[in-house]
Amino acid sequence: MSVGFGERVVRYVKRNAASALFQKRIAVRPTKPLISFTFDDYPRSALLCGGAILKRHHVSGTYYVALGLMGQDSPSGPICVLDDLKRTLDDGHELGSHTYSHCHSWDTPPSEFEDSVVKNGSALSEMLPGTVFRSFSYPICAPRPTIKKHTSRHFDCCRAEGQILNAGVADLNQLSAFFLERSRDNIAEVKKLIDKNAEERGWIIFATHDIESRPSPYGCTPEFFAEVVRYGVESGAQILPVIEALAVLQRETAPGHAPVLKHARN
Repeated sequence: MSVGFGERVVRYVKRNAASALFQKRIAVRPTKPLISFTFDDYPRSALLCGGAILKRHHVSGTYYVALGLMGQDSPSGPICVLDDLKRTLDDGHELGSHTYSHCHSWDTPPSEFEDSVVKNGSALSEMLPGTVFRSFSYPICAPRPTIKKHTSRHFDCCRAEGQILNAGVADLNQLSAFFLERSRDNIAEVKKLIDKNAEERGWIIFATHDIESRPSPYGCTPEFFAEVVRYGVESGAQILPVIEALAVLQRETAPGHAPVLKHARN
């Protein structure tokens, strides 16, 4: 069934309302292009299968977890358990926040959303003392402007969607991501993006959920994921968790390097 004009307008507003507001801008022109592999919701297969693929290439990723969902079933399969969190860190991956209750990034009242962000951080500290979340992924959709404003106070960077790479200048409060499942039948499109990233010296943040032989609508197969990782490595990109990729950008835009880090908050 076709989508009506009014619904298309609503979807456009939700995708773009926050993009020009509450920005924290950074120049993206690393010496070598950057790629990060991220997994939302943290289904167990993302580590058990996806993590094994990353490990074969000696690279690491970022796992965005909503700790209130731990051990539960989900549309993308069983969610991680405590031992998975420990293994994530032992294997050199990053744990990122996805709110405690997997809150909707548009429909949730901003105060409730921020409470869930804080609760997720507190739960992590109780489970893994000394561990903190430094990056965040907005669940379900792009954020409402006030949610972006409040959430960004708690993290070094926040990731959304967009299906584009980050190049030139990016907003650390709403970094763009490319969801692999939307192109899982078109590997050529993904390789084209990786080639473009190499040319522009940008930063691709790939995102997905489960890695299964029979994936959910939100995941992809091990074969597809392995080919994306292989091609990314062979492109010459630095493959790093989100917070480590950010550190590269900050180091290369520090005083003595140009361009410099820029802040623009509305």
